[in-house]
Amino acid sequence: MHDLAALEADGVTATFVASTEFVTATDVQARALGFASVPAVYVAHPIQDRTDDEMAALADESLPRVLAAVTRT
Repeated sequence: MHDLAALEADGVTATFVASTEFVTATDVQARALGFASVPAVYVAHPIQDRTDDEMAALADESLPRVLAAVTRT
């Protein structure tokens, strides 16, 4: 989150990607850093026990949302 805040402060569009388990923590941290809203993409939780094929499918499924988030104006 600190990296995202620094990038955004420098005018670089950035997006936070995390699993749904971290929605609340993300919101709390974002408010602490002064974000009104967090440019974030959340993926299904958990991810740590997924196979490589499952991770690739999750990435493929999430890619349109990530691209939309980093190309926002």
